[in-house]
Amino acid sequence: MGAMRFRTVLPRLPVPVLRGRLHDARTATVVGRALGAVLAVCFVTGVISHYLQQPPGWAANVLPSRPVWGYRLTQGLHVASGIAAIPLVLAKLWTVYPRLFVRPVVRSVLHALERLSIAVLVAAVLLELFTGLLDTAEWYPWPFPFRQVHWALAWVVTGSLLLHIAVKAPVIAANWRRAVTVNALDGPDRRSFLVGLGAAVGAVTLATVGQSFGPFKNVDLLAPRHPNHGPQGLPVRQTAAQAGVTRERLAGWRLRVLGPEPYELSLPQLRSLEQHSVVLPIACVEGWSKDAHWTGVRLRDLLDRAGAPHGARIRVVSLERGGNYGVSVMGASYARDPLTLLALALNGAPLTPDHGAPARIIAPDRPGVLQTKWVTLLEVLP
Repeated sequence: MGAMRFRTVLPRLPVPVLRGRLHDARTATVVGRALGAVLAVCFVTGVISHYLQQPPGWAANVLPSRPVWGYRLTQGLHVASGIAAIPLVLAKLWTVYPRLFVRPVVRSVLHALERLSIAVLVAAVLLELFTGLLDTAEWYPWPFPFRQVHWALAWVVTGSLLLHIAVKAPVIAANWRRAVTVNALDGPDRRSFLVGLGAAVGAVTLATVGQSFGPFKNVDLLAPRHPNHGPQGLPVRQTAAQAGVTRERLAGWRLRVLGPEPYELSLPQLRSLEQHSVVLPIACVEGWSKDAHWTGVRLRDLLDRAGAPHGARIRVVSLERGGNYGVSVMGASYARDPLTLLALALNGAPLTPDHGAPARIIAPDRPGVLQTKWVTLLEVLP
């Protein structure tokens, strides 16, 4: 008998096949249209955030303190749109990646410049979204300063995106309307793809936006912060220990107010002054925000006692060691707002050290990093 041969027959598993019809200009235009709108929202709200955190000198006294929820809305939109852009970018890259393998790679000088501009756009967008996503979790595994690089990359992305739109304007215009679908058979496949993409964008948005918008707080499964978690019912971005604010440094704490008529106050003396209560959100650059009840002394009352001019800016100094926000400058529009407090209590109880005890700033429509904690000095600037 001849040698018997045994052959194992493995069951064939269904393998997904990308049929390639959707790697076309029409699909790329539809996805790019949504991506462009999301990136535009992200860029505009990012510019607002940047100038609220670092206002130019001419704008320091004119930045609005109303609506009180303004920064909460714009920064919430900034983070939400940045996260929503991630699946859109991946989908856009999927629609166009076969063009990477088109030969010849470069057909002319102009073609080479076009491909170079696309490479810059893709690299800048991916780096911008990647670093922004890690910033929401306060994880910085890179050696460069996040805020400055993020700001610079935003302009690189915007400039290269506008250049790309200008170069591709004829293609975009030709594929803008639904009626120009080349192959009627593509319709169902394209609709399925776009519905799936829309579902992915909606899912990641709903799973994170609850950290800013209360109605969705119970489904913020992917958000690094929950608005109700933290001491006194409020999240903490930086603890007293992280800021180097120890019991020893707080011993004998007094508030100094420097102006035409300087003075000092102890904590019991501050509590003996007229107290005011306000409901204001604390809104963090990482995207989370939460309304809270604050009680303390109106900042404008402290400034009037020091003889500060009504248009004066105020330097606020914290006991915090290191960091970028131990000192902040507050314009007159905030300092004179009746809702701006040197807060001593939060949600009906004295401030805990992690929330800035013995005293912190709370002002309407102001980034959380500028709501200075552990305040030790208020200085009237000329």
